[in-house]
Amino acid sequence: MADYEHCIKCAAPLFDDDIAIYRKLVYRAAEEFLCRDCLAKQFGCTREKIDRLIAYYRESGECTLFR
Repeated sequence: MADYEHCIKCAAPLFDDDIAIYRKLVYRAAEEFLCRDCLAKQFGCTREKIDRLIAYYRESGECTLFR
């Protein structure tokens, strides 16, 4: 069952950007998601790096996930 409201690892509430970046970096058709903190841990980077990627894709205007 799809869960668009909570992180599958820590149950933190999800926001649109959490879902969009997960779909961009992991799997476009995902129906379960990690929050930015858990996603950063999975990739071995910081949350700030994930936030910079979100800002980049949003500002580029190229990715429909961030509109």
